[in-house]
Parts: sequence; structure tokens; C-alpha cells
Amino acid sequence: MTIDNSIDTDIATIQHLLRCARGEQPCELVLKNASIINVFSKEIIAGDVGICGNRIAGIGCYQGEHQVDLNGKFISPGFIEGHIHIESSMLSPVRFAEAVIPRGTTTVICDPHEIANVLGLKGIQYMLDIGKDLPVDIVATAPSCVPATDLETSGATLSSRDIAGLLDLPEVVGLGEMMNFPGTIFGDEQVLAKLDAARQRNMVIDGHAPGVGGSDLQAYCAAAISSDHECTALEEAREKLRAGMYIFIREGSTAKNLEALLPLVTAATCRRFLLVSDDRHPDDLVDKGHLDAILRKAVTLGLDPISALQMVTINPAERFGLTMRGAVAPGYMADLVVLDNLNKFTIDRVYKNGRPVYQDGRCLDFDAKRFAVAGVDKGDNSVHIDWSKVDFRIPVHQKKKKIRVITCIEDQIVTNMDEVEPAITDGYAVADPDRDLLKISVIERHHAGGGMSNGFVRGFGFSNGAIASTVAHDSHNLVIVGSSDNYMLTAARLIAEAGGGICVVTDNGSHILPLPVAGLMSNQASVDVAQQLTLINEKAKTMGVRITNPFMLLSFLALPVIPTLKITDRGLVNVLDFKIVSLWV
Repeated sequence: MTIDNSIDTDIATIQHLLRCARGEQPCELVLKNASIINVFSKEIIAGDVGICGNRIAGIGCYQGEHQVDLNGKFISPGFIEGHIHIESSMLSPVRFAEAVIPRGTTTVICDPHEIANVLGLKGIQYMLDIGKDLPVDIVATAPSCVPATDLETSGATLSSRDIAGLLDLPEVVGLGEMMNFPGTIFGDEQVLAKLDAARQRNMVIDGHAPGVGGSDLQAYCAAAISSDHECTALEEAREKLRAGMYIFIREGSTAKNLEALLPLVTAATCRRFLLVSDDRHPDDLVDKGHLDAILRKAVTLGLDPISALQMVTINPAERFGLTMRGAVAPGYMADLVVLDNLNKFTIDRVYKNGRPVYQDGRCLDFDAKRFAVAGVDKGDNSVHIDWSKVDFRIPVHQKKKKIRVITCIEDQIVTNMDEVEPAITDGYAVADPDRDLLKISVIERHHAGGGMSNGFVRGFGFSNGAIASTVAHDSHNLVIVGSSDNYMLTAARLIAEAGGGICVVTDNGSHILPLPVAGLMSNQASVDVAQQLTLINEKAKTMGVRITNPFMLLSFLALPVIPTLKITDRGLVNVLDFKIVSLWV
């Protein structure tokens, strides 16, 4: 199903809808005796919701061919995820839908730049094709930065012409986050060509501008970029709000900004905010939830429930031009969530296009095997490494004594940069677990080109072993953190043999979650993937890892558009200066 053809404009269909709305003809379905949440007036109205086909005929007193007495339960618009990378759930789109339907999500705006960085247009088309038949609308923003920078090696490149073609697809609603903020601010021709492709089509452009303020922010917004999901501090968000941006408050598996930014949400500003997850791991989806979990936390922090609901319904619908979505109102799509309460957001049932898709604790008519599986699912191994060039050794510099170290921050994807003297053995800088100083390496895995770089990282805390992943934003090369070269090599080979995934290697053995779909996703059920991830996280904890979500954090250490110090296959990157820097100082 695509967004454009979901609303039937056939005259006879509309006439039938209007007869039902006038009460002259019974609706096909009526949800009786409901507490209806009006996201326009911020009221709760007692009444019935009459449904004809996939649309709401009216609110009031209606009769229907089929009637469901809700006994005062709340009806909310279906939840709309305004910004997520489905690939980061480690679930294929089918399995992702299976996980979020019970959580009230009925529409997802995804940015498929993860798979695009691995497989290019083929990967994006896979995400769109497989989403057409699902009981969740999956629409996309066209990835604007593939690769994100020239400081890394990606599996593919999208030109401005490629992006223009994507923007013409009915499932594409705008241009995805423009991560190249220096290129935007200083008017890089290629960046401006991509932005112009969206402007010519009068489409929204999402932003990505961590820490950008002052005149740089003015320039960034002057390029017609009108949202940001990277705010971590209240004053940063306030400045961007004043510059006309929608503020996407991110509460994902690693980056958690809700508590810091929520005080900025008031009656005057609420309609300029969205609640989004950006990246959500499968164990969090299964155990904690999706947007429903963010709603619970927002209300716990003091936000009134209807304002919170606006931020996952009408606000994203209006932001992305999703016509007749995001509200319980006449003529709107019958995407509805029935809630037991407005504190815990316990979901009783979910309707998509007027049909029940979740009730009695289970998804209805959802057999993952019946959905078409595109070629990417059964594609060749996407991990290609020239092993003859893999070398984790770091020779000591003859003149310089200190090294730059990536220092992790719990619950954030930004890092700090420290300078320390390394431990040295036989002329090589080595890991020093006693000082929480581990080695980190990134190996290019798309073209077997032999590129790799080595560095040091603090924050993981373990003393023996290695962890590794082919989920490494945004180019998704192979990233490894370990206490020795041998552990790191074992982890790298284990993941390559599985066609991608995440793994833990210890003295007591190895554990892997295979992610064979582009090295990013699994076709296994969400519960099974979550269980495997939980097991791997537990194994990581037993070897001393002290970070709550080590693999989510690991996946962002190779992202050279988030400050301060990151690492790619081409070297250490000082993101503030947007350039590769030496390990030694």
C-alpha cells in the first residue's frame, strides 16, 4: 500500500461515505461508547466512531453492520513514527511491522539510508517494495547523504539525480536528514543540488545539525531545512525552534533526549514537536515498546497525555503532508488505537484502514511468511574483506607520546576526546584494560578494498574479549572493540562467515546474532531476535561491559557526523573540524 492511493476518490465510494456520515445508511463498523481523543481541540469527547471502508464517516451517534462496544475506552489516532531507521531495529520491515503493530504504530516515516549505504538504490527499493503489503504504512524520506561524508568508505553512492528519482516515488515524502551540515552551511554545489531537488517538488527537508547554532544555524535553515532530531540540550533546541525548525525529540535505545528537552514543550510550542525513536533495538521494541513507551515516559515526566499524543499523531502527519491522517475526525483514515488509559497507554486493540489488526493480545491476519520477500533477503553475503590486509597492530610513534582516545558517554551518541599515554609492548601501542583503554578498529567490508584503521576507546570497561558489529552507522563497515588483536580477529572472522551481525568473543566461547540482510537485519521473528540480542548483551556484561546498550553505542562510534571524535575505515575523525586526524599527538 502506498500513501497516495490509500484514499479512494471514486465518486460512488465518497457518496456512500457521505450517506453514512449523515446517518442515512449504516456504517460498516461502529466503535460504540468511546472516549474519543480530539487532537485538534485537545478534548475527550464521548460518542461513537462510524467507519466506512478505510475512512471515518463521522463522530457522534451511529449504527453499523458491525458494532463494538468499547465501554468508555479511549480512541486515539494511530501512532505515527516521524523518524526512524528500520534497519537499526535489526528486523526486516516485515518483522518490524510485526513488532510495532501491537504497540499502536500504524504509520512509519523511515529514512533507509542504512541499507542505502550498503546496497544503494537496490536496498531502498527493497524497503519500499516489501512495505507495500504490510498492515503498517511504511513511507520514506530519500537518503540525502550516501555516503554521509568523504571520510569513510560506503557500499554505494547516491547522486543528486538518484535522489531526484526517489523523490518522485509515491512512497517518498521528503528528503532525509541532511547530515552534511558543513556542506550545507558553506554552499557545497552537490549538497545544494540535492536540497534543490526537494525544494522544486515542494517537499520537506529533514535536518541533522548537532550543536549547530548562531549564524551557522541561520545558514543551515536558510537552505530550507526545517527539522532537527539531534538536540541534546534545552537551549540548543530553543534556538532551533526559534529558527523555524520542527524539533524531533529523540528517545531511542542509545540517544535519550526526552528528559532534557521536554521543558521546552508548552501549550504555545507543542505543535512544533515530534516524539521519535530514530534507532530502536529489538529487545527494547519487544520488552518496552515503541512510541507507546515514549508516551509513557513523557507523561511520567509531566507532559499532559493529549499533548504527548499530538506529537505522535497530528504533528508528524502535518509535518510530512500525510493527508487525512493523524486524527479521529470525519474523512480521516481509520487508523485507530484503542487505549485502556492515558497514563500507561495500555493498548487494547489497533485498527488499520478500518480493519482490526491487533486485539486480544495478538496480531490478526499477520503471517510473516505470506508477505512477498524481495531479492535482498536472499542476496549474497554483503561482507567482503581482504584478509591479507587486516592488521590490528599500532606501531609506536617515534616522536609523539600521547594518543587521541574516543571517550564514550552513557545514553548518548556524542563522544568526548581525551589525550593519554598508551601502554606499549614490543614497540606497539596495546590495550590497557586496567585504565579502561581498549582498541577499536574499523574494517572496510563492501569492496574488499583492504581499508582499515585502528584506535583506542574508553567506556566499555571489559578486560578480556571483543565485541564486533556490521551495524556501524552510516557506512556500516565492520567495527570491533577488543582487549587484544587475537580476540578482535576472531570476532571479525566470525561475523564475516555469518554474512554480517553482532558478536561477543570471550575466553568461554563466542556468541553471534546473524544479520544476513545487508549485514543489518534479520528475517527471524522479533521475539527471537530480541532474545538473541539479550543473550549477547548478557554475555557482554559477564565479561565486564558496563554500558547498558553496548552494541547500539558501538554502532555510532564510526559515524563521522556526530561529535566529537569518531573512527572510520580511513582513520580517526575530529567531527568538529570535519577532518581525519592522527592517532598520535
